[in-house]
Formats: sequence, C-alpha cells, structure tokens
Amino acid sequence: MTQTSAPATPGDPAGAPRAPAAPAAPPASSRPPAPGRATRVASRVWGRRRAWAAPVAVFAVVFAGYVLFAAQQWAQYTARSWDLGIFTQLLSRYAALQPPIVTIKGDGYNLLGDHFHPLLAVLAPIYAVFPSAFTLLVIQAACFALAAAVFTRAVKARLGTASAVALGLAFGFAWGLQYAADAQFHEIALAVPLLTLSLVAVLDRRWRAACLWGAPLVFVKEDLGLTVVVLGLLVVLLAWRERGIPSREVPAAGATSTSTAVRRFLRSGMGLGAGLAAWGAIWFVVATMIVLPALNPGGEWAYADKADPISVFADTAALFNPAKGETLALILACSAGLALRSPVALLLLPTLAWRFLSTNSGYWAPTWHYSAVLIPIVLVALLDAIERGRSSRWAWMRAYVRQAPAVAVTAAVVLLPGLPLFSLVEAEGWEPSTRAASAQAAIAAVPEGASVVSDIGLMNYLVSDHEVFWIGNDNPAPDCLVIDTIAGGTPGEWGDVGAVGRLLFPDAEYAQVFSRDGYEVACR
Repeated sequence: MTQTSAPATPGDPAGAPRAPAAPAAPPASSRPPAPGRATRVASRVWGRRRAWAAPVAVFAVVFAGYVLFAAQQWAQYTARSWDLGIFTQLLSRYAALQPPIVTIKGDGYNLLGDHFHPLLAVLAPIYAVFPSAFTLLVIQAACFALAAAVFTRAVKARLGTASAVALGLAFGFAWGLQYAADAQFHEIALAVPLLTLSLVAVLDRRWRAACLWGAPLVFVKEDLGLTVVVLGLLVVLLAWRERGIPSREVPAAGATSTSTAVRRFLRSGMGLGAGLAAWGAIWFVVATMIVLPALNPGGEWAYADKADPISVFADTAALFNPAKGETLALILACSAGLALRSPVALLLLPTLAWRFLSTNSGYWAPTWHYSAVLIPIVLVALLDAIERGRSSRWAWMRAYVRQAPAVAVTAAVVLLPGLPLFSLVEAEGWEPSTRAASAQAAIAAVPEGASVVSDIGLMNYLVSDHEVFWIGNDNPAPDCLVIDTIAGGTPGEWGDVGAVGRLLFPDAEYAQVFSRDGYEVACR
C-alpha cells in the first residue's frame, strides 16, 4: 500500500494524524525561468507607454489642429491685429540678447512697460533657430496641446481612457483656446499649460508641485499675480481641510519648539499655499506699481484706467451687457454646469472681475484671447466636481456626475460649428487667397534690411527681417512704406501710399514701387 503521510517521528504518539508528505520539488531544469531584468524593464516601459498613450494621442490631435489652423491663416495673409508682429519683434530682440525694444509700439518702446511678461524670454532660443512670426503660432499650438495632454492624463486616472480622450479633446478645442488661436499669438499661451499643471497637482494634493507650477504665472502677465494669490489661498483651504493646522511636536527646548513648528508649517500644504499667495501679491504690486510705470513712456501702468467699477456699476447697460452673459454661459456649458461645485472655480474670479468691471467692451465677450486662461480652471473644476459628486448625499447628483463627461463633450461638439477651427473642415477655408501672389510680390518689393512703416496688413511677414514701425505712431522716416488699402487698417481718406508718405513724412520723398490688389509699396 502506498504511503500517503509522513512517517512517525520520535515523540509522536501512536496513531496520531500526520501531515501529508510535501511533494517533491521539480528538478531545476523544469522550473519556469524567473523574469530577467530586461523583461521587468520592458514591462515597466510598456506600462508607461499604455499610461501615456491617451495623453500623447490627444496632444498630437490638438497640436495638429492648431498648426493647421495657423497655416491656413498664414497662407491667406490673415492679420487679426498688430500683436503677432509685436511679439515677433520682442523675441527677435531677446534672441539677439538685446533689450525688449519693440518699434511697432513706438520708437524706442520697451515692451516690458506695456505688459509684464518676462517669461517670454524662454522662447528666444526657439525663435533664434526658426526666426519667423509663424514660429510663435506653432509654439502656441504646442502650449495648448501640452495642457490638453496633462488634463487627459488626470482624467484617465479618475474616469478611464474613453472619458479621458473625449474630455481631453474637449479641453484642447475649447472655445477659449480657439478664440485665442484665432487672435494669433499672445503671452497667455504660456499660462495655459502652467495653470493646468498646477491645478492637476492641486487635485492630486501635491502641494509643492502645485505651487512650483503656479509660481511662474506672475511672469506671464501682471494680472495673473492675482490669480496666483487665489491659487495659493485655494491650496491653504484644501490643505487645511485635508489635515488641519500642522500640530507641533514637543521638543527638548523652547527655542527649538518655535523653529520646529515654523519649519513644519512652511513645509506643509498650508505654508506652501500661504507663501504662494504672498508671492503672487508681491509680484502684482511690483509689476503694476514699479516695473510697468518705470518702463512705460507715460510713467504709469497703461491699463490701470481700464478697470472702473464705479462707472460700470452706474451703467446698467454695461453691467448686464449680453456679451458678459455669453461668456458666463459658455463657462457653464463646457463644465456641464458643474464648475461652481468645485472650489477650483474661485480662480475664475480675478480674470472675470477685471474683464467685467472694465469700461472696455472688448473684454466682455468670449472672443479674442482673454478667455484662454479660463479653460484650464473650468475643465479642472469639472473634473473635481465629478469626483466630489460621487459622494454627494443627493442621489440625483450622484447619478448626474456619471453623465457629466458626456454632457460636457456634447456641449463642446455642439459649439464647434460656430468656432474658428471649424474652417478646417470647410472647403472655402482652404481656397487660396486671391491676393496671395500680390502679397508675396509686395513683400519682395521691399529691399533687404530696409526699415518699414506698415499697417497691419503685411506687418507679420515683414517683421522677422526688417525694422518695422506701425503706421499709426509718430515714427522716424523709414526706408519704405507698405500699406494694405483693403484690410490693413490705414484710413481710406489718407489716399494711396504716395499720399500717405507726404502726409506722415513731408520732409522725405517716396516713390511708389509696387501697387496691386490693394497692396502698395513706396520707397525712398
């Protein structure tokens, strides 16, 4: 009979049950090989690739969309304003290691006296390699795409891949970013990824990362100092709710007690948030009260008079202007109505306040670039509200937040036909400009290295290799005049380019060297 249990050992009572015998170990040659180091590394790499697949895909689609739109505008010689020319001239100065003197704004004008945006200097190496105004449009596309990818990764960790891709694309092609792209390049392009990275870190309760990503916002534009203040206070609020005020351990000596408590507080979320808020407040004051007045030709912050709450409150037509309602409606729509359920929405207040309390009606509507910084706030607030809603005491809210991603994506899709990038899928959007050949000939008619006074018509195409002045300023007499009588903004009553030369520079003589399809060039 086969033995099925271990033999008795000394000291075992007779008849006691015995443990079954352990099966014999298989020979070493038949064991499955342990995973090697290369296999483990490959597994980790593959896992990371899968984790980044959705964000990378969203980045590629969003980047391609904005670059194609920029190329469409560029090929059709679309000029929304002088801003692209201004920032191109700024980066050309930084790339040459020169002060930011931008002659488009005025002869000898230091652009750091207009808006406080020293962080743009980090783009100078890119411009030095690719010296063209179109480079700035590509950089802006990359900024928007990067922000969308960061947001996609945050959504994937919470809602899964399908929701991540859908909401990531809704972020990337949101109305605020599309209108900013339509207005061409502005400094706020840098704020979009920084703000997204900071707010995603806030959701992850990574306070140090949130503060480090948020701190550079003060160098993007002066008003963002106030946004940084609110961001710091948000970190304080959430850190306090999370852990409370850091308790103080009882050390050996009283002096050490105070220093230990201070160090622990400064390293805590509350301390980091308080420091960030102070950082934002300090730089807002420094920028608006010291730097801008010192460098501005008028000796003041040029936009200080734009915010006039008393006048706005006294004028009900301005206070309740439909353009403001449209902006607010779009905020609610792209957040599925949930943005206000998140404390992240507090960051909307500084931007909406200076815009809605301004007497400049151009700030009220959702167009131009003023709403770009709102998109990261609104979409991250949506994500936060979805997480909070899952534990709501109201059953209807718990049910609604499960559908909120679909609602937000549907709203984004419904809005697309009225937004600028819809021209990418319209046949007429790709029709060549009837004036393109004439524009190229007008640019070629300007001698290499000549200084130019121009309206906005061909300014963006001249600024990378000419000293350009805007026609509306008091400028020194240039080598050439370039005007676009159809879309450049030169007053029609000024006449042709020869008459413009006699009007603006009576002591100089200009001869017309080119005139076709509204483009006119005269040189000395």
